[in-house]
Amino acid sequence: MFRTQARGRGVTSRSARFTCLTVSVGLLAAAAAGPTVLANDWPQWRGAERLGIWTETGILREFPDEGLQVKWRAPVNGGYAGPAVADGRVFVLDYIETEPRTMDGTERILALDEETGEVLWTHEWTTTYRMLMFTYATGPRATPTVDGDRVYLTGSTGRILCLDAATGAVVWEKDTVAEYDTSIPIWGTSSAPLVDGDRVIFLVGGEPDALVMAFDKHTGDEVWRALETRTEMGYNQPKIIEAGGARQLIVWHPRGLSSLDPETGELYWEEPFEGRANMTVADAVQSGSYLFVSGFYTGSMMMRLDLDRPAATAVWKDGTNRVVEGGIEVAEETGLHSVMTTPLVVGDYIYGIGSHGQVRGLLAESGERVWEAEGLTNQNRWGSAYFVQHEDRYFVYNENGDLIIAQFNPDGYVELDRTHLLNPTSRSGYGGSRAGTASRFRHGQSDRLVVWAHPAFANRHVVLRNDEEIIRVSLDEDDYR
Repeated sequence: MFRTQARGRGVTSRSARFTCLTVSVGLLAAAAAGPTVLANDWPQWRGAERLGIWTETGILREFPDEGLQVKWRAPVNGGYAGPAVADGRVFVLDYIETEPRTMDGTERILALDEETGEVLWTHEWTTTYRMLMFTYATGPRATPTVDGDRVYLTGSTGRILCLDAATGAVVWEKDTVAEYDTSIPIWGTSSAPLVDGDRVIFLVGGEPDALVMAFDKHTGDEVWRALETRTEMGYNQPKIIEAGGARQLIVWHPRGLSSLDPETGELYWEEPFEGRANMTVADAVQSGSYLFVSGFYTGSMMMRLDLDRPAATAVWKDGTNRVVEGGIEVAEETGLHSVMTTPLVVGDYIYGIGSHGQVRGLLAESGERVWEAEGLTNQNRWGSAYFVQHEDRYFVYNENGDLIIAQFNPDGYVELDRTHLLNPTSRSGYGGSRAGTASRFRHGQSDRLVVWAHPAFANRHVVLRNDEEIIRVSLDEDDYR
C-alpha cells in the first residue's frame, strides 16, 4: 500500500518554505557522480554527459526575500527548445510564422552574449509546420549542442545543421526528409544532436534502417545508420552509458529500448517496450546496473544491465489501467507514467512526476509505489517539471515558471524554497480537466499555458526561455551578500 503525501502549493520564495509537509526532513543520498566537469558551461541537453547534474560551487542555498537578480532579458519567439551555454555564448532556437494560422514560417538560431544578452548573430531557414499538430506548432523542440567551435541543431521538420559557433556560418546541413525519407513526428523532431568523438548522432527516422544515424561531425558524411523506423522516430534523447565493459548508445524509440555500439551502430541488445502514440519522451536513466524508462501511455520498465558484457534483462514492466471518467477514457496509472519529466533513480528508489502532475516514489526493484504527493507542478494532464541535481538537493523548474529547491527521499519530498521566474506562454492542449480537447471546449474550459523548455544552469546562473523572452538569472551567492 502506498502512502499519500498531501501538500500545499506555494508560488513565492520563503512564504512557501516547509508548509503543509507530512514527511520528515531528511537528506537525499546523492546519486553517483558522473565524469568530472571542468567547465561550468551547459553545452547540450541536460548539461555535461546529459546527466542533469550541476557541479558548480558557490550557489545559493535559499532564495532571497527580495527575489533573484535578472541580469538580462532578450526577446525571442516561440519554441520549446531549451538554451545551451558555451564559451561565453547562449544559443537558443525559435520560430516566426509568416502569416497567422498558415503554419508556414521561419525557424532560426540566435547566439547571444552570455554576459549582456546582446544578439551576436542569427541564422534562419524557411519551413512549414503543416504536418505538425496545430496546438503544438509553436517552434523548435531540440536543444542545440555545442562542441568546440561548432554548434549542431535540429529543426522541427527534419533539417539538421552544423554551424560555426562564432559566426553562424553554415559548415554543412541536411534536409532529412529529402535525403532519407524521414517521417516527421506529429509533435515535431525533438531529439537533440549527440556528439561522440568525431561523430554526431541524430534520430532521423529515415529509410532504409535509418531511425538513428551518425555523421562525420566535420563534413556531414554518413558514418553509419541503424534500426528500422516503421512508424515515427519518437521524441527521446539518445545518450551514451558505460556498462558491461562497453560504451553503449541507448535509444528509446516507439518499438522498444535499444543499445548500440556508438562507433559502428551495431546492435548490442534490444527490449520490446512499445511507446503508444510514439510517446517516448523522457530520458532513459542509468543508476548502477539499473536502466529505467517511463512513458505516458506505456508506463515504466526497469532493465538490469549485465556487468560483464553489453547485455540487459527486463526486471519489471508496469502498464496502464484504463478507466472512464466523465464519459472520457483516460489513463489511470498505478506506478509512474512520465511525460516530459526525466525521472530520478537514487539508490533503491525512483522519483518522478506522473502523467497528471503527481510526484511519486517507487521501489526500483519492483516498481511498487510507496508514496505520492501534490504541489510540485500542475495537477493536470502532461503536468511536468525538470530536475537538476546540485549537491544534496535538486533544482526543480516546473511548467508554471517556478524554480524550486527540493529534496527527495524514501518517505516523500521536501520543498525547501520556491520563487517565480518566467511566465508560461505555450499552449498545453489541456486545461484543468483530464477530458480531451474537444470535450473541454464544449464545456467552456480554457487551455492552460505552460513553460516546457528545459533551463540551462551555467556559470552560477540559470538561463530560461518562454515564447516571448529569454532571461539570465543569478544563483551566485556572491551576488546576494
